[in-house]
Amino acid sequence: MTPETRRLRIDLAYDGTDFTGWAVQPGYRTVQGELELWLTRVLRLPYAAAITCAGRTDAGVHARHQVAHVDLPAGTDPAHVLRRLRRALPADVSVLDVTPAPPGFHARFSALWRRYVYRMADDVPDPLHRRFVAPVRHRVDVDAFNTAGATLLGLRDFAPFCRHKAGATTIRTLTDVEARRVDDLLGSRVEVMLRADAFCHSMVRSLVGALTAVATGQRDLDWLAMVAASPRRHYQVHVMAACGLTLEEVRYPPDAEVAARAEASRRMRARSELGLEPDEEEDEE
Repeated sequence: MTPETRRLRIDLAYDGTDFTGWAVQPGYRTVQGELELWLTRVLRLPYAAAITCAGRTDAGVHARHQVAHVDLPAGTDPAHVLRRLRRALPADVSVLDVTPAPPGFHARFSALWRRYVYRMADDVPDPLHRRFVAPVRHRVDVDAFNTAGATLLGLRDFAPFCRHKAGATTIRTLTDVEARRVDDLLGSRVEVMLRADAFCHSMVRSLVGALTAVATGQRDLDWLAMVAASPRRHYQVHVMAACGLTLEEVRYPPDAEVAARAEASRRMRARSELGLEPDEEEDEE
């Protein structure tokens, strides 16, 4: 007989520098691996905890606000889990909150959209921020960046900017691409915000790489249009360094709608695998 469980939502942040990404990989240190290890230990679970996240980040990519869920024994107190994890986890992972998940909640499938920010320094880089801001060699024209980014918005196939994954679609809806220059006590940098329903593997860093090539005068809009029309990953697209990328936010519908959203996402995914329509594949950035 399967014991009763309750689903908890875990909100967390991490410095991805010393992790080989989110997903568990035997022999490597990963965010998921650390969380599952310590959850199992501090709660003395009779089985290994299994955590699902909103978007699997790649090696070296950070998260200011990642969301995950885990199914634990029905009597588990979320406040107790929060206290124990905060004491046990290493300094490069912070648990922001642990709360009861609403009925039908799924960290991946219930999400409406994900928002990333890519930070790059086109001036003298600040060595104190080298883990989170990527240096670039040429001055970035923010206006040119935004003009180019606007040409890629909407529902489209982002195969030219993604690493191929067997059985997964590369069709996504990119709703926002906005670059801005920030000058403050931390120095001068360009911050690029990108928001979409979901992202493919390396999609954010590839998009930023292509748009930066245009914004620095190395390429033009005709080149970008040619790349975007490619049916497969384009060899001329540069994938930016992982250190500049941070998952900033995952947005969900109201609690009463999370189950319906998850079910709709699952249906879209199943149909797309039959070649019928786009899916809601999880982030692999």
